[in-house]
Amino acid sequence: MSDKPAIVLVHGFWGGAAHWSKVITELHRRGYEDLHAVENPLTSLADDAERTRKMVRQISGPVVLVGHSYGGAVITEAGTLPNVAGLVYVAAFAPDAGESPGGISQELPLAAFENIAPDSDGYLWVRPEKFRESFAQDLTEDEARVMAVTRKAPLASTFGDAVSDPAWRTKPCWYQVSTQDHMIHPDNERRMAARMDPRKAVELDASHASLASQPGPVTDLIEAAANDVAGR
Repeated sequence: MSDKPAIVLVHGFWGGAAHWSKVITELHRRGYEDLHAVENPLTSLADDAERTRKMVRQISGPVVLVGHSYGGAVITEAGTLPNVAGLVYVAAFAPDAGESPGGISQELPLAAFENIAPDSDGYLWVRPEKFRESFAQDLTEDEARVMAVTRKAPLASTFGDAVSDPAWRTKPCWYQVSTQDHMIHPDNERRMAARMDPRKAVELDASHASLASQPGPVTDLIEAAANDVAGR
């Protein structure tokens, strides 16, 4: 039986479980077998947190929850489950009680704000022709195109959903800042990281899509968290 914790990966807005593909491959190469990637509906923070909780509850041992972008808000809300041993934030929101991703973004607006537009059904999209420069400017055109075409859009109302009981206040945390992030202001990321007093924080010269453009360093941080919670 492996002494490694399970890893549960949580995507964000304009994401999907497959956005973690390079990190999944790298984790598996390093000997992590108990890997899971949540496919969240992006319909509300409550819905997404409950979907994540359901996956975590299916795992009997300790879990490291990893959230990218809005997925950070999801793990913040869902991460109070007793078998969650640690939280890793990858260019992610880490709201405090009463805070929402939208409220945090208003404090320091994202560079790509003008590239986000609603459709007639209330979902928000990054304009397709602006996706790469907004979300993944350090990926190839082909990689960014696949990411853009396969993404899911959130209901606009989800931006305003506030966290109730932030797990990072009671669980060990790790944080990765993307210094070239156009979807969350890098200084917002630094502020959220600093107040959670993480076990480790790293800055990468990366876009918002650091999980795809720099999977090695992102996996390094996840592995540091896994080793820590396993007592290694």
